[in-house]
Amino acid sequence: MLHGRIDGKAAIPARDGRTIARIVRVNHAGEFGAIRIYSAQIVVSRWFWPDCVPALVDMLEDERRHCDLLFDAMPERKSRPCRVMRFWSYGGWLLGFLTALLGRQGIWACTAAVEAVVHRHLDDQLHFLKGRDPDLSDIILSIRDEEIAHLRHAEERLVSRSVAFVALRGIISLATDTLIWLSTWGDSTRMARALEADGR
Repeated sequence: MLHGRIDGKAAIPARDGRTIARIVRVNHAGEFGAIRIYSAQIVVSRWFWPDCVPALVDMLEDERRHCDLLFDAMPERKSRPCRVMRFWSYGGWLLGFLTALLGRQGIWACTAAVEAVVHRHLDDQLHFLKGRDPDLSDIILSIRDEEIAHLRHAEERLVSRSVAFVALRGIISLATDTLIWLSTWGDSTRMARALEADGR
């Protein structure tokens, strides 16, 4: 059974079409969650850590642009915003607010944890999209480059290796992975296995 055409290209299997729709959906939700994280961190940082604000504002603008790109990619792929968007929204804002209260190291630990998970999932998605949806692949490639820059910026500023901050990163990573899995109905696991089978 075929799913239909994407941008005038040949039809793809229905299962692949559903996975592509979920990729767009979860990435859009993730970018919206990141907008909420950075927005909350900026609110706190303006009071306590003003030196962090310029970088956070730049990252926020990147995430807003990513979110718009993915939203625009939805109709063509028969996708729509994630059903658990509230979790991304409220969870993102609460995470940003609480980690900012922990100080600069809390902010950068949060960024590093989220961006590392996102980077891994984007690699899996790019592998899956190869030969299936080159236009979406190009969008995700451009997004990945900026997410890597965010990750590197955060890791360069992380100086604390305390058990508390290591645990914080682990908890944030697990929560992000879980939301991605739920938002793709498990497709994220299938893509990761496919990449491993090809010799990551």
